[in-house]
This record gives sequence, C-alpha cells and structure tokens, in this order.
Amino acid sequence: MDTALAPMNPQALAAAGPASDGFGGRLAALPAGRKAMLALGVAALVGISVAMSGWSASAHYKVLYANLSDKDGGAILAQLSQMNVPYKHADGGAAILVPADKVHDVRLKLASAGLPKGGVVGYELMDNAKFGQTQFQERLTFQRGLEGELTRSIGALAAVQAARVHLALPNQNGFFREQQKASASVLLTLHPGRTLDRAQIAGIVHLVSSSVPEMNPKAVSVLDATGALLSGPEAGADAGTGGLDAQQLQYVNQIESNYTKRVFDILEPVLGRDNLRAQVTAEVDFTQTESTSELYAPNQGVGADGKPVAFAVRSEQTSQSQGGAGATPSGVPGAASNQPPVPATAPITGAAAPLQTAQNGAIVGGPSRRESTTNYEVDKTVRVTRAATGNVKRLNAAVVVNHKSSTDAKGKTTTTPLSAEELDKLTALVKETIGFNEARGDSVKLINAPFKVDKPVAEAPLPLWQQPQTQDLVRTLAVPGALTLLALIVVLGAVRPALKAAQSARPAGARLDAVVDDAQALPVPQRALPQLEAPATDDRLLLARSLAKDNPAAMAGLVRGWVAKEA
Repeated sequence: MDTALAPMNPQALAAAGPASDGFGGRLAALPAGRKAMLALGVAALVGISVAMSGWSASAHYKVLYANLSDKDGGAILAQLSQMNVPYKHADGGAAILVPADKVHDVRLKLASAGLPKGGVVGYELMDNAKFGQTQFQERLTFQRGLEGELTRSIGALAAVQAARVHLALPNQNGFFREQQKASASVLLTLHPGRTLDRAQIAGIVHLVSSSVPEMNPKAVSVLDATGALLSGPEAGADAGTGGLDAQQLQYVNQIESNYTKRVFDILEPVLGRDNLRAQVTAEVDFTQTESTSELYAPNQGVGADGKPVAFAVRSEQTSQSQGGAGATPSGVPGAASNQPPVPATAPITGAAAPLQTAQNGAIVGGPSRRESTTNYEVDKTVRVTRAATGNVKRLNAAVVVNHKSSTDAKGKTTTTPLSAEELDKLTALVKETIGFNEARGDSVKLINAPFKVDKPVAEAPLPLWQQPQTQDLVRTLAVPGALTLLALIVVLGAVRPALKAAQSARPAGARLDAVVDDAQALPVPQRALPQLEAPATDDRLLLARSLAKDNPAAMAGLVRGWVAKEA
C-alpha cells in the first residue's frame, strides 16, 4: 500500500529508542491537567475516608449521665481521666458521652466510687463520722441524713422535679409533759404542666410523718414553688367535695363502686356485657354525734317477772324514848326487884313489842316514843351514745339499658325496645341489689334507650417517610450516604478519567508489531493532518520509503509517537 509520510528528521529517528512501558511512565506521559485532576481526586478520597472513620467513631458514643451539676460533672470527668476512658460533651456540657460498649461498665465503676453524688446526701453522711464528735454534731448529721433520704424518696415521684425537706426535731428530756413534738416542712418544685392530686399530697404527708417517730401528720406542711400551701385543713377542704378529706372521698368512692359493681353483676347475665350502663351516687354522713343520758329507777315496784324487787339499804336509824312518873316500889325486896327492866325492841317491819311489866303485872314504864329512818340506794343508769360516722344517708341509682337486638335467618340484626313489664322487673332487681330504702329517700331510675355504636375509624397508615423507624434510619444513614455519594462523584469525575487516559497512553519508542505494507488498518488520529501531495520526484521521500522497508520497527515507533502526541 502507498502511505504518505511527512518529512522526518534522521537525527530524531536515531534518538528514538526503547522506553519503559510501565504504569508510572504512563502517568508521567499524561498532560498537566489530567495529573492535577488525579491528584485532587485522590486527596478528596482520603479526606472522605477520614471523615467516614471519624463519624463512625463518634456514632458509637452514648450518654453516660445527663443534667448533672457542675460539681458532679467535674468529679466524673476527673474519674474518667483516671480510668483512661474517652469522653465527650454534648448539649453545652449538660451531658457526658462515652463509647457505647463501655457505658454500663463505667456506670458501675462510678457507682462504686459514689458518683454521682447528686444535690442531696443521705445516710452516707454517717459513714464519714469523725472520731471525737459531740452529741450535737451526731444528731445534726443524723437529721441531715434523714432529710436527704426523704428528699430522694419524694423526688422519685413523676410529677416532682425537685424537693427540699426541713425537719424540726426538738431535744427530748425526761419529763413527758414537757416534751415537744416534731414537725416538718416540704417544698416541692413540679415539672411544667404537672400537678399533684389530694391522694398524692396525703401520701407525701404520711411518708414524712411515718419516717419520724412521734410526728403527727397534721404537723407536716407541704408547699409548692409559688408558696401555696398544699396540705392542712385549709387545703383539705374543697368546695367541690363538700369539705371532705382524701380518706373520706376514698371511702365514698369505694361505696359507690361497690354498689355499681353489684348492679352490673346482677344485670349483665340478663342483658349482656355491653348492653347497660350504671352509676350509683351515695350521700354519706360523716357527722360525729355523742349523747349522754341518766335514768333513775323507782325504789318501789315489782320487777319484770312480777316479783318484788329487793332494794339495797344504804343506812338505817332507829330512836326510842320512854317517860312518865316512877312507880311505887312493891313486891319482895331483893336483887331481882331492884334491876331495871329490859328495853323494848322495835323491829323494821311488824308491830312494836309491848311494854314490859313488872312481876306483879304493873306497868313498869310510862309513855314511850319510837322513830325509825331508813335510806335506800338510788338506782341510776348513765348511758353515753356515740353515733357511727360514714352512714349512708341516701342512694341514687341511674341505669341505662340498651334495646333488645335480634338476628333473623338472613343475618339481619334488628333492635326493639323493652316492654314495660321487663323494665319493672329490672328496676326491682336494681332496688333489691342496692338495698333500696324508701324511708331515707333512695331513688332508682332505669330507662331503655338504643346505644349509639361508633364505627371504628381505620387510621390511615403513616407514609413511609413519616414513620419513626424510617426517620431514624435516614438520620443514621444520612452522613455515611452523603460521604459515599461524594466519593463516587470524585471517583467517576476525576480519578477514573485520569486512569483511563494513563492506560491508553503509550510512550514513544515502543515496538509496534505490524508491517507497513500489510492489509491491517492503522488507527486514525483524532485530528487528521493535512495531506500534502509530494512532488513526483523527491529524494527525501524515496529515502524515507527505503528506511521504512529496511527498519520497520523504528518507523512504527515513530508513527506511534506522532499519534500519541496528537492525542
């Protein structure tokens, strides 16, 4: 084949020799722009790798403690430094982060060291008792420990953000009448939007009073952050509850719940589980009354069995006097006639004994007088009556019954109201269940009405991008995904084109295993050179043709160098 060749310098052909065909040579043969792009791509990949490794290390940190005081935070950081545990700060220093695999281990080790101590201290103050401390210091340490333990217990409530407990424990002496009672004050700081009900306040009061010996619950005052008194008689009386305290309200609710449960237990087997609603309201009397009465029984009369009642004699007094002129002595003088007569006796009951006469029948004494006084015990009965508190004054029961439902053979459900006879039977059952008493004003109202059944509204499932699991996954993969995408852009945009250019480039002087006059088509350069028509007789053209035939390898390397340079 005829090939048109440009004029060539014989010195250049002589200088063309074998060159290295390695990857380094290919890179060295690249243009300056390609080399700069390749260097920038490699540097970007290195930076992305470093950022990925740093993110992976930081992603495995978890919160060790949060919302610590400055004192506890400093002590924990010092302990972590001694333990050679890496840590980080978060939320402006409010949280301490440590590697995720060391969280539980570090917490146990810090707990054994007594960290964090928190804002209050408890009975651990007694562990650091100093030798030679006075009794006052010992009592003060015990009081501080007790206040700290109560503060921790109250702070465990969900609605309480912080608490402070102040105890007043007076010195006890040997005189019981002069001993002063202990008292306490509790200051509560609640979480925003949280409140405490009456039962919780009563629980705090009883917790404090039960922790201190001889403390009355009335001596415990509970205040909130605004200074309002939450406990005490003033706080316990509420206009909406009729002045009842927490225990009385609980008692009323228990009575109403028991009566309501009775109504459900007696009517559910007849009507069905979801076919009735009942509510019982109880009016309870918590008034405390006390009455005292004295009864005096008569001293005369008969008993219940018809027999005379024997009464007890308290005292009895009898007096007798005898007067008149002395009688003329008569009879035979001697010792018997000179002795005085025996005094007469007057029995309690019966006739008086006759006057004693002398031996010859003459009356010894003159006129006599007898008096008898008897005092009996007074039969008195003293009765003290205390009325029981918490008596039910009135009951009101309201019951709503659903219509009767029936299903035909075709599966169609219809509802029909109950008859008057059925309603009367159900009302009688309710009255017997709650112990209806018309005299005290109880009332029972039972009506029949159809229940409104709300069809369950199927909640539309959240879109995939709004589901919490998806959002957490996106937040977790956002950083590594962005870094990976950036790495792909760098590889495809900078590194890959430079590597392809290095693979296709070949240095000058390399062998080209081809024959000039063969039938193979040589690669056409991207920019075609202008065809110059050689003159018919040109010595240089003839010399080039002969050189190409004699040394085809050198000519092939020369052509390859031209093509690479043009590319």
